Amino acid sequence: MRGLILAFAFGVWLLQQQATLPGAGGFAALLLLPLLWLLRRHAALFRIFALLFSALAGFLWAAGFAQVRLAGELPSAWEGRDIQIVGVVAELPQMQERGVRFLFDVEKIETENAIVPSRISITDYDFRETSARKNEREFHPGERWRLTVRLKQPHGSWNPHGFDFEVWALERDIRATGYIRDAAADIRLAPQVWRPAYLVERARESVRDRFRVVLGDAPYAGILLALAIGDENAIPNRDWELFRKTGVVHLVSISGLHITMIAGLVFALAQALWRRSEALTLRLPARKAATAAGLAIAFAYALLAGFSVPTQRTVFMLAALAAALWSGRAGSMSLALCWAVLVVLLLDPWAVTAPGFWLSFGAVALLVYVGSCRLEQRIHWLREALRSQWVIALGLTPLLIALFQQVSIISPLANAIAIPLVSLVVTPLALLGAVIPVDAILHLSHGVMAACMKFLQFCADLPLAVWQQHAPPPWTIIAAIAGAIWMLLPRGFPLRWLGLAALLPMFLLLPQPPAPGAMRVAVLDVGQGTAVVVRTAHHALVYDTGPRYSSEADSGNRIIAPFLRGEGIARLDGMIISHDNMDHSGGAASLFNALPVGWLASSLPPESALHDLARRDMRCFAGQGWTWDGVRFEMLHPTPESYASPKLKDNDRSCVLKVSSAYGSALLTGDIEQRMENELIARNGAALKVDVLLAPHHGSKTSSTAGFVETTHPSAVVFTVGYRNRFGHPKAEVEERYKNVGGLLYRSDRDGAVIFDFSNAEAVEVTRWRRAEPHYWQKNPSGVDENRPAG
Repeated sequence: MRGLILAFAFGVWLLQQQATLPGAGGFAALLLLPLLWLLRRHAALFRIFALLFSALAGFLWAAGFAQVRLAGELPSAWEGRDIQIVGVVAELPQMQERGVRFLFDVEKIETENAIVPSRISITDYDFRETSARKNEREFHPGERWRLTVRLKQPHGSWNPHGFDFEVWALERDIRATGYIRDAAADIRLAPQVWRPAYLVERARESVRDRFRVVLGDAPYAGILLALAIGDENAIPNRDWELFRKTGVVHLVSISGLHITMIAGLVFALAQALWRRSEALTLRLPARKAATAAGLAIAFAYALLAGFSVPTQRTVFMLAALAAALWSGRAGSMSLALCWAVLVVLLLDPWAVTAPGFWLSFGAVALLVYVGSCRLEQRIHWLREALRSQWVIALGLTPLLIALFQQVSIISPLANAIAIPLVSLVVTPLALLGAVIPVDAILHLSHGVMAACMKFLQFCADLPLAVWQQHAPPPWTIIAAIAGAIWMLLPRGFPLRWLGLAALLPMFLLLPQPPAPGAMRVAVLDVGQGTAVVVRTAHHALVYDTGPRYSSEADSGNRIIAPFLRGEGIARLDGMIISHDNMDHSGGAASLFNALPVGWLASSLPPESALHDLARRDMRCFAGQGWTWDGVRFEMLHPTPESYASPKLKDNDRSCVLKVSSAYGSALLTGDIEQRMENELIARNGAALKVDVLLAPHHGSKTSSTAGFVETTHPSAVVFTVGYRNRFGHPKAEVEERYKNVGGLLYRSDRDGAVIFDFSNAEAVEVTRWRRAEPHYWQKNPSGVDENRPAG
């Protein structure tokens, strides 16, 4: 049974790697199922075909799920149009800097002929200062509203080593995102829709409101909310960074550890009380009654926490063990874990795309594996705790490196103190404070959490607290997992040290940098903004750092830093911020915090806070130049005199950089407009001709004049634009100008990251990330029909 379930899981995983969904022919393969009956007397063949059919069943189950969900997407024709709908606020609204976001279950579409998915994500924007924001339109779970909205299909940035928003939205059945239009027709129709899911969300909101009233602006109130109701959005980014460095992320979300602890506590209490009644014990054994009580509490806690993958895994595993106990059969932890995997994937085939699935099931599987290999009857609790920390730290290292390219070295130390504090003190007090209206309970829970945070900060400040590295090849991850399992065999097993040899390739096989004289230029997909990474044999430079999305998120910490880490770039030799615009400088501060930066060159005003973060700071101006590994860097704009002109627009003071290798050149232009383009032509003339051009100002009609296009005469042009951006970039007439000179057009909203490899004298190799790493949940967005390289 274990093998069949794991084969089913493999089939589900395999489907999520596909670029397209199987057609009817794939499902017709089920017609071969009678073969199993014919092979029932051939044990070996029967087992092999049973595993194959189980994998096929998983593959087709996930495919059928995907077909149904994708069929409910928002049609392109209804993107960006006003639509009036009636529906219910489906989940706990999340406060943002400029409004509130929530899920909305659509019940009725009042706009004629409009087509809207059944579940959408809506934001109610408010751009006024916090103290002046309107409060006449507040949203609460379970309310029915009539709203006028504008929607678009889910679309996220697509970069190497980056987060895939589109599969995240698909897993949660969010088939459109959008915002509320200010209209008189937006009214609340009912204060509460009486459905179980909405009542649970209203209960979660009540707990959140109580925590906010009692704790106010207490620094760790968000952590207590996450522990009590799974509201992880309440935790600020600085705390998440601390948890990642110390390896305790699992403790500040509703993990299986917390649910098991609460269920065990209720089990012990229920069993003790049940045994006190002879009549009750005669009707039902105390152990069975306590099992039912513990499972019920575990399920209730999981619902209150949002029923995430870790909570599902724990509840289903506890349910399997409870079923075994009630049936009178001995329960196997490994079989219960397999049944939990099966139930999770039957309900949510996209769970295999989430890191939490692998880490939560992987941690429990490791403990079950190590426990099954030991014959000791009793072990001191301290020794058992230390051994568990060692098992999880070693066993999960390959997964953590594969998923995040980093692992906390001081995680065993941090967890040794944090686990008992958070699981046995902070979480029970937080749950107790949510139920009992005694403020002192919550204050006590917060005080213990504050002490825990001080200890974690001490751990994070230790030298070499975190190991960070490149993204290793997939085969090295498989070898490392096998090596870790081999090393965790019982003491006395021969040649356990060979497991260490299997771990080494994951660390030692480094990504191949460009050769001397060559370069790699990665234009990242950061939405409506610009971020470019230029890499030579031994140096790396970032040109612009993309937009800032919120106070907690920007393209620096969400896109550029993960890309650099995954590529094995541990430091930047230089950073250029073309001009003072949040679409180009929004991620700079995060990058300065993430890794060492040798110097900063920019046209930023003197009052910019970024100057204080740089080790070495300078203005960019025409005439600057340097050579790295045979690659020439030349600053072409602005002129030194331009800084004395206060009337000059920031766009026209953009740092323009030309990078020339032995195999081709690229021109990075910032947001220069027509006047500066003409000045560049006058100063540089034919020297402006390049192979790859970053289109000025994202393809705005104020840039890319006919003269500039003719002079640069690029073989490839990249427009860094956001999906359905409000500016309408790039303009059609601009695209047409570049097409007329034979340029291939690339757009970050359609192609994702566009990577140019200047290492071949015949042509520049171009990688469009949406085409290089396609998935069935993405539309075929590329606007470039030619499958030929630039150059």
